[in-house]
Amino acid sequence: MRLILRIGQRAPLLLALTCAGAMGPRANAASCTTQAQMTPSQRDSLVSAAQNILVQVQQGDVQSIRANTLAAVAADFDAIASSVTTLQPLLQHAAITIDNLYALDASAEPQGAPRTDFYCGSPVVTLNFVGLPSGTYAFVIVHGTGVPKPQQVSLMLAKTADTHWMLAGIFSKPMTEADHDGLWYWVSARKFAERKMEWNAWLYYRLAVELLAPVEFLSSSNLDKLHHEADALHPAGLPGTDPVMINANGSAFTITEVDTTSALGPLDLNVHFNPDAVQTGQLRDPSAARQQVVNLMAAMLALHPELRVAFHGIWVHADQGNNSIFALELPMTEVSPGPPQAANSTSSSP
Repeated sequence: MRLILRIGQRAPLLLALTCAGAMGPRANAASCTTQAQMTPSQRDSLVSAAQNILVQVQQGDVQSIRANTLAAVAADFDAIASSVTTLQPLLQHAAITIDNLYALDASAEPQGAPRTDFYCGSPVVTLNFVGLPSGTYAFVIVHGTGVPKPQQVSLMLAKTADTHWMLAGIFSKPMTEADHDGLWYWVSARKFAERKMEWNAWLYYRLAVELLAPVEFLSSSNLDKLHHEADALHPAGLPGTDPVMINANGSAFTITEVDTTSALGPLDLNVHFNPDAVQTGQLRDPSAARQQVVNLMAAMLALHPELRVAFHGIWVHADQGNNSIFALELPMTEVSPGPPQAANSTSSSP
């Protein structure tokens, strides 16, 4: 579950915020001060501002959060308010730890600078922004632990003319998936890659990236290494720009997405397909629908038996437009292996 703002979503001030690492050489540079380099008063000021906002999130005090939000962001606050309401029960009893503080000085940057880069500490952590207004900012990474679903919350703060820290952006993501953290998935992905279990490795690398990168506009040597390892894999048969066709018991299935989910607790494979007219008709009958989907599960596991050791079970969703017209989850132990089936795709990479 991704709360507050998903990676890729932005508060109004940060509409142009993006991961700029792939945009070529840096256009502008500004200064960054890490928490170890801050004076006690600088550090205390940021800690106090961040703790104040997190206490308000824990209390579900949306109005106080809005009052402490930069005017440009508060003007369009509904999405943040809704997400804070969702996040509040997850963090209500959490132990809040401020993990990293970065003071970002872009006050000397020209207005309308196309890109602003901050290089922080050693080993270097890089924060990349596109269209960031000149000013003084801070980026705070917070962990909420000691609860069933630990959360990582990132705050973007902006200093006003009267030297108050105001909320300029807020991001959140889980710290674990199916009770494992990002480092566990990274190590496991490497092991799968060594055993040539490329589907397992690819999907576990994706989970590692999602859990270990607090926001998409932050990079570090460790994250770069993780991305490099993941990008080196090119598993065959995964849908990407184009779907993949899998034959199961004489029926061709158009697979549009293969991902992971822990919606039921354990980690499951998550598969979506678009049924044709005949398959759609079968899906109207519960018995025929179940058999159709079980056939697809068996065919996928016949093609990729390594999936059994990486996932508790498999979800299959039959989609029609934006709606799921049938869905079924079964543990791997309840899916009998089917005969190997051909898989075809016009996409060479996911």
